[in-house]
Amino acid sequence: MIGVGKTTLTGIIAKHLGTQAFFEPVGDNPVLPLYYSDPKKYGFLLQIFFLNKRFAMIKKALSDDNNVLDRSIYEDALFTRENNKEGNISDQEFSIYLQLLDNMMAELRNLPKKAPDLLVYAYADFETILYRIKKRGRDYEQVDADNGLYDYYYKMWSAYKTWFKEYDEGPKMKIDLQKYDLSNPENAKAVLQLVDKKIADIRQPIAF
Repeated sequence: MIGVGKTTLTGIIAKHLGTQAFFEPVGDNPVLPLYYSDPKKYGFLLQIFFLNKRFAMIKKALSDDNNVLDRSIYEDALFTRENNKEGNISDQEFSIYLQLLDNMMAELRNLPKKAPDLLVYAYADFETILYRIKKRGRDYEQVDADNGLYDYYYKMWSAYKTWFKEYDEGPKMKIDLQKYDLSNPENAKAVLQLVDKKIADIRQPIAF
């Protein structure tokens, strides 16, 4: 979810593992401000932009055991589906998107490493999300300027919880970034210990 702290978490984990962090393009995304100004006009363009970037990123990330992405292609359809429900993306556009996504996923399954070792679901309650979005100050993200954004954010926040439950591409874990506010270095250490333990459990050799 936007505003939860995933960029900070990604950087901390990548530094800890001594590997590369792959960040979602936001500041250099020319489509995102256009989407917020007119979702119905730019919804499909935004999703194709993100899908293309995420496909390229995950192919690079899968080349190393410990690379970290702050978003992945596996969650991409969640945004597109919500935009389709909202009428920002037509049924025909959604069908084209799903065909393209299926082709990309088929290519990923043919790679030596077929999926991430671990999905980390960064969680915070909805009011905390809104506070952090306001604090970072991107004008086009603010609910004060667009009442419809409040409803959109809540739908996405709710959809993420369902998506996490249904994710079955590999191991997963949930980290409460409200409880473990990463502005506190001690919390960052605690989160890294949780991640280390989960990765160690995943990579334990199987005894026969």
